[in-house]
Amino acid sequence: MCLAMRIRQENKRALRPSTVGAMPRRGFSLFPDSPSVRRIFSAESLRARWRGGEPVVTSAIILLCVAVWLLETLFRFVWPAGYAGMLTFGMMQPASMTREPWTLVTAMFLHQPASLWHIGFNMLTLWSVGPVLERLMGHWAFLIMYMVSGIGGDAGMMIWALLNRSGDAWFTSSYGASGALFGLFAAILVVYRKVGQDLTSMIVWMAINFLMPIIVPNIAWQAHVGGFVIGGLFTILMTDGVRALRRRPVLERALIYGAVLLVLLLMVCYACNTANPVRTGSWIPLLD
Repeated sequence: MCLAMRIRQENKRALRPSTVGAMPRRGFSLFPDSPSVRRIFSAESLRARWRGGEPVVTSAIILLCVAVWLLETLFRFVWPAGYAGMLTFGMMQPASMTREPWTLVTAMFLHQPASLWHIGFNMLTLWSVGPVLERLMGHWAFLIMYMVSGIGGDAGMMIWALLNRSGDAWFTSSYGASGALFGLFAAILVVYRKVGQDLTSMIVWMAINFLMPIIVPNIAWQAHVGGFVIGGLFTILMTDGVRALRRRPVLERALIYGAVLLVLLLMVCYACNTANPVRTGSWIPLLD
């Protein structure tokens, strides 16, 4: 009896599906379904990272820029019409800014497709300075400064189009995160000077970036200047702004100053557009 029961048990084991080779039947997964991975992407983990002061916004901006760059690169080789549409409706061109105002934002998330140096250099720079400012200012205030600085870079392109007598500047499209990044550079300078930190290394790093258009062609230095001015002005307002607002919470001050700067930038852009000599034409892309 015992022998018969043992034989039946062995037969049952033989009929069970083997666990060996089970992973291929489940299919390939870029993010394996494991408790550790689920914890990383869980809402509780993200909330803890947000409250813990980790550079969540900086990481999100980098991920978004890289994702858009990968999509650009894919479309360039697989769907050229879609790639052309992304550039046409994503890059900021002074001549068409009033008809496509969303490009003031979308342009700062586009980068040169199929080229690692543009996206790589910008994202490495963002990761080197972004977390420091995000921890100092807070997540939302940092995001406001980043976005306003990027729009400041677009305003720099509009002002240059107004001042350039050749007229080609109106049809020069720009894209990239450099305008916003130069705003972060200016913010670091203001903060370091405020606390008495040595500025030598930062000034050298900034000088290299400002001189980059001399070495690398087709770089929108106008956007660099515009982003730098707005980022520095925003940080000065946050540290030494209106006396009545100094005791207000950081986020409240960031919202007020960010809104004021945004209105001023839009006024500058639309004022420059009054001198726009043409409304249509071909575009010449510049890297920002």
